[in-house]
Amino acid sequence: MKDLDAIQAQNPEQGFQFPGVFEITAMGAAAAALESRVPQILEQLGLSVLAGSVRVRPSREGNYVSVTVSFTCPARSKYDEAHAALRADPDIRWTL
Repeated sequence: MKDLDAIQAQNPEQGFQFPGVFEITAMGAAAAALESRVPQILEQLGLSVLAGSVRVRPSREGNYVSVTVSFTCPARSKYDEAHAALRADPDIRWTL
């Protein structure tokens, strides 16, 4: 695997550059334990979740939670697969 500091954008004026480090946010019910499930789903796809990158933010009334995770992604297809896998989970309502 390449050293993350050695990865350079092929065309810095375009959008996402792969491979790279990305963030993904999943939102759903607070009772669904998404803080552990989101990283698990990503790791099951073969993506590397960065240690200590999980951030959790509850809604004002505590009914919902957003979970943001940083991960390394080798290709756009895997990035799209990550969103699809998270959206397929019945407890996740949205991803960003």
